[in-house]
Parts: sequence; C-alpha cells; structure tokens
Amino acid sequence: MQKRSFLHAALAAGVVFAGSAAMAQDSTFRIGLILPMTGQQASTGRQIEAAAKLYMAQNGDTVAGRKVQLIVKDDTSLPDVTRRLAQELVVNDKVNVLAGFGITPSATATAPIATQSKTPEVVMAAATSSITEASPYIVRTSFTLPQVSVALADWAPKNGIKTVVTLVSDYGPGIDAEKYFKERLQFNGGQVTEALRVPLRNPDFAPFLQKVRDARPDALFVFVPSGAGAAVMKQFLERGMDKAGIRLIATGDVTDDDQLNDMGDGALGVVTSHHYSAAHPSAANRKFVEAFGKANKGMRPNFMAVGGYDGMRVIYEALKKTGGKGGANPSGDALLAAMKGQIFESPRGPVFIDAQTRDIVQNVYLRKVEKKDGELYNVEFDVIKDVKDPGKTK
Repeated sequence: MQKRSFLHAALAAGVVFAGSAAMAQDSTFRIGLILPMTGQQASTGRQIEAAAKLYMAQNGDTVAGRKVQLIVKDDTSLPDVTRRLAQELVVNDKVNVLAGFGITPSATATAPIATQSKTPEVVMAAATSSITEASPYIVRTSFTLPQVSVALADWAPKNGIKTVVTLVSDYGPGIDAEKYFKERLQFNGGQVTEALRVPLRNPDFAPFLQKVRDARPDALFVFVPSGAGAAVMKQFLERGMDKAGIRLIATGDVTDDDQLNDMGDGALGVVTSHHYSAAHPSAANRKFVEAFGKANKGMRPNFMAVGGYDGMRVIYEALKKTGGKGGANPSGDALLAAMKGQIFESPRGPVFIDAQTRDIVQNVYLRKVEKKDGELYNVEFDVIKDVKDPGKTK
C-alpha cells in the first residue's frame, strides 16, 4: 500500500512539473483546504473553514498581486479519501498550498504527495508530534499533544493528585498524550496506575469509565479528539465519578470551547492544559472572538479555529515575502522557506514557527472551567511560556 501511494505521489508530481510553465502564467494562488466537514470530527472542519474565511475577509483575497482562492474539500476523516483529494488538488486544481488536516492519519497520508510535488502542507489541526517529520514540506500551526500534556503532569502532583488513570483515543495523538503525561508524572513522583485506550471510531466510553470508577484513582487524565469531549464529560458525570472523589483533568480538547456551554455546570472546576482559550485575556484575542462570532452567527472559536486562522496568516505572510511566488518547485521551496521562522502575535499569544522543526513554539496555559456572564469558559490561571514540542527535544 505504501509503495503504491508513493507511486501515485510520483505520478502526481510528474503532472505538476509538466504543467509548471502553464502555472507560471496563472495569477491565481490556490489553497486546497482538506477538512472533515462531516462525520465525528465535523466541528473541526466547521471551525477551521470559518477561521480561514474570516482571515481572508479581514485581509483581502489578493496578496502580492495574486488572487487567493480557497478550495475546501471534505475528507470525512478517512486517510484514503484525504490522499485522493490531495492528489486531485495538486494535479487537477494546481494548488500552491495544501492545508487543514483534521486528524494525524490524514496529515501523514498526504505527506508523500507534498514531498514529491514540493507543495507546502500547512497542518492546522492534527497534533501527533511526529507529523512534521513525515515530509520536509510540512509546517504546523496547531499544537502537539506532548506540548500540552507535560504541563498538566507538572501541575497535578502539586495539587494533591498522586495516582492517575489515563484514558486516551487509540491513535497517534492519544498515544503521545499518554506517554508524555505518564513520563512526566512519574518524574514528579506520581503514578499512572492504568492506561486505557478507546477506539477512535464509534467510541463507547462507558465500560472504560466504569473501570476507572472501580479503580478509584485520585484523577482521570483524558485526551479525546475535538468533538468527543462532551460525550466523555456527560458519561463521567452520569457515573457520579466526581462525587466519588475522582477528579477529571485533561488536555483542552475535552473542554472544547465549541461544546463547553452544552456540557452544563458539571464541567465547572475541571482543570485542563492547552494553548488556546476563547477567554484568553488579550486585545488580539478579544478582537478575534468578536469578529468570529459576528461572521458565524455567534459561534465561539475554539483551538481548531485559531490553528486555521494562524495557518492562513503564515501562508499570506510567506506569499508577501516571496513577492507572489508560490507553487511547484522552485517557488514551492521559496514559499516554504518564507514560512519558516515567522514570529507573530496570535489570538492565543506569541508564537514562532521553528525553522528547524517547522513546528509551532507557543505558550501553554493551565485553565479551569468557570462561569463568566452566564457562560462557561476555560479561564487561564497559569502559563508556561515558549513551549517547544517535547517530542522533538530528545
């Protein structure tokens, strides 16, 4: 299968190179945005598409003399579909950038196509540490699970949590979250008594949560992808696990801003670590949240939205820096080089695209769910600044 995908990618590249002269005459700069618009991760697609369109509305659709066109495709979070769509976008639509990627398998399925065609791939959502190593053309504007898991493992033992059961979705980011949380917790004198993994597709959390209730650890640490947090919270409360003295701690995917208000007051007090909250107290974020809500019928942006918004900024600024060059080699390389090393103020705080790893360096915040003006928010109470991906520091 892998050999076949590389052959497909090579074929795609050949067509791209053959058409490079024609592309040079084409003033349209095309961004192929591949997202899960339907299925389990649909909220990810909805948030990123809305953020990308907001960025274009605010910054215009012409950059360095190039008309920018956004081509949105729904991959339903199936890697085979992602690969096919990426190939079609590169060969038929002649996109200059591939972007989006709701889950890790989709991002890695596209990596050979990005490499062979020399098309920058901007990962706006997927969060396994190793993604940027899958292709030298991948740049990430989202986050990694090791980045946000380690902070919580530092906080927990200082706050009366010594024994923890981990519960993660059984794929790349979940395995990263489990590994890095466990290593750091043990380093800090805590103990992971059991590590539970739930299937990614059609998950049923009930039997796993019952197991945790019977084990009675000090806390349950959870990672599930964006969109699945509400189900975990609901079943955690239904089983009375909070009343049994088991604390819920998690990465910010669980108390997702897109779903938080629907979780009800049972979510109050839940501590999470993440890189973005709609309640982040900066002028840039207040402006972003207000504009996002106005453009999307009051919808609140979540961490996926900020990954999409910043991803568009990285593309726009790179296109400006290259004077409008971007597409197949050599301009694809020029565009990639211009993405590396960008430093800017995001709605999440200061960020930096590491030129060596092509990964994002950013602040990670400890947050607690609180009620403000009658709504639930992840309110930040501590910050760890300029966090690199721990998965790349070994």
